[in-house]
Amino acid sequence: MNCGKCNKEINPSRIKALRETKVCADCSAFLYLIVALIFSIQIKGQDCKNSFSGKVFDLHDNSPLSGASISIDGIYVSFTNDNGFFTIDNLCNQNYTFEISHPLCDSKEFDVNISKNREKIFRLEHHIKELNEIILYGNSFEKKSKTIIENVISTETLQSYASETLGDALTSLSGVSSFNTGNSIVKPVINGLHSNRVEIINNGVRMEDQQWGVEHAPNIDINSLDKITLIKGAGALQYTGSALGGIIIGESEKISLKDSLYGNTSIIGASNGRGSVLRSKLTKSQANGFYYTLNASLKRFGDYSAPNYIMKNTATNEKSLSLKFGLNRVNYGFEFLYSFFNNEIGILRSAHIHTPQDQVRAINSDFPLFTGDFSYEVEAPNQDVKHQITRLKAFKKIDNIGEFSIQYDFQRNNRLEYDIRIGDDKFKPSTDLELDTHTLSIDLKSNLKNRIKLKTGLMARYQKNFPDPATGVRRIIPDYKKYDFGIYAIADYRINERWLIESGLRYDHTLMDVYKFYRTSFWESRNYDQLFSELVIREVNAQTLINTEINFNNISGTIGFKNNSAKYTSFFNYSIASRAPNPSELFSEGLHHSSARIELGDLSFKSEIGHKFSYTLQRNEEKFTISINPYYNIVKDFLVLEPTSVQTSIRGSYQVWEYRQTNANLFGLDIDATIALSKKLSFNHKSSIVKGYDRILKIPLINMPPVNTQNEIIYENKNFKNLKIEFTSNYVFQQNEYPDNNFEVFIATSQSFETVDISSPPDSYHLMNFNSSIDLKNKNSKRLSLSLKINNLLNKSYRNYLNRMRYYSHELGRNIIVGLNYNF
Repeated sequence: MNCGKCNKEINPSRIKALRETKVCADCSAFLYLIVALIFSIQIKGQDCKNSFSGKVFDLHDNSPLSGASISIDGIYVSFTNDNGFFTIDNLCNQNYTFEISHPLCDSKEFDVNISKNREKIFRLEHHIKELNEIILYGNSFEKKSKTIIENVISTETLQSYASETLGDALTSLSGVSSFNTGNSIVKPVINGLHSNRVEIINNGVRMEDQQWGVEHAPNIDINSLDKITLIKGAGALQYTGSALGGIIIGESEKISLKDSLYGNTSIIGASNGRGSVLRSKLTKSQANGFYYTLNASLKRFGDYSAPNYIMKNTATNEKSLSLKFGLNRVNYGFEFLYSFFNNEIGILRSAHIHTPQDQVRAINSDFPLFTGDFSYEVEAPNQDVKHQITRLKAFKKIDNIGEFSIQYDFQRNNRLEYDIRIGDDKFKPSTDLELDTHTLSIDLKSNLKNRIKLKTGLMARYQKNFPDPATGVRRIIPDYKKYDFGIYAIADYRINERWLIESGLRYDHTLMDVYKFYRTSFWESRNYDQLFSELVIREVNAQTLINTEINFNNISGTIGFKNNSAKYTSFFNYSIASRAPNPSELFSEGLHHSSARIELGDLSFKSEIGHKFSYTLQRNEEKFTISINPYYNIVKDFLVLEPTSVQTSIRGSYQVWEYRQTNANLFGLDIDATIALSKKLSFNHKSSIVKGYDRILKIPLINMPPVNTQNEIIYENKNFKNLKIEFTSNYVFQQNEYPDNNFEVFIATSQSFETVDISSPPDSYHLMNFNSSIDLKNKNSKRLSLSLKINNLLNKSYRNYLNRMRYYSHELGRNIIVGLNYNF
């Protein structure tokens, strides 16, 4: 049978009343006479002339529910008509309990005292069972791209990384590496690309958190997310067109539409850093669609340790709080989100070098130049970053048009970077950046025909960056205002059961209004006084103040195909991504303190344009699955940041890194495979290779991830307290293709020149990791579980090519992590 409202097929076994009484609508009049007769006997001749009437509506959209049944003592006495109306006559002066039920709704009972003719309006939660099944069984997250395979990190996997970072968790996926600055600042690298070429979406908000800096970690608490989706490429045009590397989408769970109070609390302790994490989440949901969620976490670690020494000033202190509430109904709803994230991170003391001779000593030494006793104190040099998000989103489904949604979000990112200073300036930040971002987006999802789905939208963004001049230090990033406007359309057409085609187009306009002080000597050395003389406002104290408005117009697009067969699924996608250079790449000119280097940009840079070809072949069988993903990325006007020299000032000796623009090729291969060895034992394999080349200079690109492979044995026994044991072997090869960026410095004590070797990669390394979990209690929706994780099981001493601190320190030694998680 079908529902009279939505025409969906109804499983009779799901309708309790029908199953128990087996009464059809045609019999209702006859049964009503029987009920009336019984009542007349019971009241011994009482005059029963009252009537009770009412209307039954859908709670979500107030539409009438036809075919709803009204029963007394389990016997149907009436059904609603097409207008949702019903009436029952010949009722006596007494209290009645009516049960109203409708297919795909939760039945409800109502007590009504009848002493005269009564009329009442009822509202039922139509589709609540259907929606809850979707939510509970994992289909609630919308697929972002249909012709690029999406890699997903589940809630269970995220919980195992609760004491680590978002970047650490992402490295569990093939094709993803990390670009580190020490142990706590971890940026994801997707197919060789990172920073502004990788966009991060946090609960629907595109993160704007000074991500241009290689030592600026994503300001996201991993414990606030329940799922992460990775798209390797610019396939999700509804978010951005500038993601040459890929898009990372973090989401919290969908709230089930039922009266419930649930949550979880975790306590985690780790040996390396002698730290702990405390996190707790509480959710209240109601059957009428309202919900509330509160999430908080605290994380504190002291100085981390390599196998043979303590890495001085690497402590961290992280705090996070988020609040979410909203209304979710079938045809309309809204959600409000506020989150606060604060991260205080110590920067390895040995990375801040005073003389060229110290540079050479540090790089050639097996131990850091500065060591010390363990401490929880975060001292200079360090970062103190606060990030706030406020988001309000609403949606409405309109008949014959589609789902219309509107979202406004505000972000404030305040970044303080502290250098080693003395005297009155000891506690004053050397960098104080405040970035405010306002974004308004409007989207529409429509089904044009049965096989065509269309998604369109537009976005407007205003951004203001204010570097506080009270630091007393020249600002590396200038004052600027930035205006963005974007519009996109994405359509997919299902040709038949096997073939689907997807295409999309996006246009973005960017305007930067910038005020910047240049050192006059630098302005003239770059020949800017000839090229950009019209930008000069005035010259004061050997400094040149300019004001410029720079416009960028970028086109991005995608086209792809998906094919399904009995055993195989294949994806092919071509995407063009266009990224405007960020203010750092254009205007940097000075000391980047937390990066401990001087960075120089260029006013003449153009937009990057990347053409990526990606193909994925998947084989899915019960005992064997494999995914093979080759790709090729051609990037025009690729922006490279590379070292050129060392410069000494009164603050110390710093490497000089300059941006330049070239053409580049990146290509590689990602492989994922799983073999079910038995019902309880499985084997996983992941491997990735990426190569990047400068097409103009004919040299390898800097900071390309080396080849790596990971093998994992997993034992799972759900019948024995949900026991799970994993052993992981991760082998990272030595990078054998890299540019020669070495340079010479003059050593005053020996009156000679020595080479600063910052190019040679470290040796390959092999890590063993262990992970396990077991339920201590699992009853009545309450689950208490214990986990044990050991990273670097054999306490291997190694250096990571993609860690900027590899010149001064080894990586972390063994780390034993114990966690206790309680779901209620």
